[in-house]
Amino acid sequence: MKLTENHIKQLYKFTREHFVYHYDVQTELVDHLANDIEQILEEKPQLTFEQARDVSFKKFGVFGFMDVVEQKQKAMNKRYWKILWRFVKEWFTLPKVIITSLIFIIFFTVLQSIYAEEIIFSSILILAIIDLYYLFKSRGKKKKKKEKTFLLESMIGETRNGFSVLVFINIFNIINLSDTNFETMSIYLLSLAAIFATLMCIVFYITAFVMPSKAEELLMETYPEYKMI
Repeated sequence: MKLTENHIKQLYKFTREHFVYHYDVQTELVDHLANDIEQILEEKPQLTFEQARDVSFKKFGVFGFMDVVEQKQKAMNKRYWKILWRFVKEWFTLPKVIITSLIFIIFFTVLQSIYAEEIIFSSILILAIIDLYYLFKSRGKKKKKKEKTFLLESMIGETRNGFSVLVFINIFNIINLSDTNFETMSIYLLSLAAIFATLMCIVFYITAFVMPSKAEELLMETYPEYKMI
């Protein structure tokens, strides 16, 4: 028995009802289910579509689609970090490397100031506010967004918020709990601190602005079918 277009739509709905929310993961599961259901109905034609679907679904085990979703998330997470690393490397080519050097010099100079701690805390607060602003803005857009959302698309729009806020909180805790005194630090340690701060700024800018602005391009690069959606 060949499944109809209506059957395929039902399978998409079935995956959503079982907590699979991203279109690319849904499509992979629907394709697998459809092939398996056709095979089941060929062997047992007395079964209905729903019965064959349930037989196929049971093969996924106790946790249903969760294992598949987890595997896809891990694989896409690796791809996300590769994309992020690609953009980070671009900052060490001309002319961006000049900007990077200036950021480093600014941090290195600030860290030698008697007001270093106050400036760092103020900067973290400002960046956190900016990040939260874009978080709420992206959530507002998401409410109006098309129904079909891809896993990488979700990561670009949401993962960066958790990452950046976590970085800000950790930097704050490290400085606050360790009672860091920048005035007594050696030039070597100040340089390392300035390098770390520079890298954090670059990563924040890429995840908050660069990658979201290139989301369409990245999605078409990752998903050949994206142009047809």
